[in-house]
Amino acid sequence: MSKRKLTRRQSWRIEKIQAERSARAARRDSLADEHLAEGELGPEEHGLVITHYGTQVVVEATEGLNAGTHKRCHFRSNLGSLVTGDRVVWRDGNPYGVVVAVLPRESALCRPDPHGDMKTIAANIDRIIIVVAPYPEPHANLIDRYLVAARGIGIEPAVLINKVDRIDDATREKITYLEQTYRRLGYQVLKVSTKTNTGLDELTRYLADFTSVFVGQSGVGKSSLVNALLPDCNLRVGELSDRQQGSHTTTNAQLFHFPGGGHLIDSPGIREFGLWHMEADEVLEGFVEFRPFIGHCKFRDCSHRHEPGCAILRALAAGDISQTRMDSYRYILSTLDQA
Repeated sequence: MSKRKLTRRQSWRIEKIQAERSARAARRDSLADEHLAEGELGPEEHGLVITHYGTQVVVEATEGLNAGTHKRCHFRSNLGSLVTGDRVVWRDGNPYGVVVAVLPRESALCRPDPHGDMKTIAANIDRIIIVVAPYPEPHANLIDRYLVAARGIGIEPAVLINKVDRIDDATREKITYLEQTYRRLGYQVLKVSTKTNTGLDELTRYLADFTSVFVGQSGVGKSSLVNALLPDCNLRVGELSDRQQGSHTTTNAQLFHFPGGGHLIDSPGIREFGLWHMEADEVLEGFVEFRPFIGHCKFRDCSHRHEPGCAILRALAAGDISQTRMDSYRYILSTLDQA
């Protein structure tokens, strides 16, 4: 694939963004160095990143007498981009602590940003909960993208249909189709309403003893779910616009603890989840019903579009693969080509 030639304005914008990033990193390193040089920091101890605020993170102490307390900390740019869920080594200080090391991640959910750089959403998670609702309109392709990403990093996904009390004649057919489609494929599908308390007990049991992350569009009610599960959190909740689109009430991913065990990360809503960092074969593997037919095509380099002897196309014709899911797969592939 040939590289596209950048315009002068695009080149200028890229240089400007890189310069701003370098300046931010230099300021962060300077602040961290100042605190380290002061020599009044406490001993090294382990902690957990609860949330991220620009050049600082909030770390929860996970050991010792201060276990459970939170501290704002600086960190050097050579530690990389710290995210909610990261396990770190830090030193306490006044008024800020300093993160001095990051422990290896067991898992990480990532996506490319609009500039093509990888952005990590959350680290050390066990389950990805894809939240949809009757409004804003749910899109199967966005769900499929999360499912492919979950497969790529080996994390169990689930589809959570929220606000079931708001299902009406205009949305009932689509919601029913989504529920039946993903149940048939073997995925866990949960139906919840915070207004009627429908499904909250089942959701609580599903989340117990795991570190889960809520993902999905703005306005699907992720923060309302957190408030229902953990009333003391009291997160800000936004209303849908007249166009039935959500507003960004969660600006930073935050980690919460369940009293009986387990953790939950609420992430900011997004309308697009790119998979440009993945290869076509990885996307193919992410569609569970395609897997029995992978490797059985007549040609090794089969594109599964038109070739004779394509096992995927035979499965489509036989009804083992739905046309909707095939269309979703092909659309994702087209976005890889465009990237």
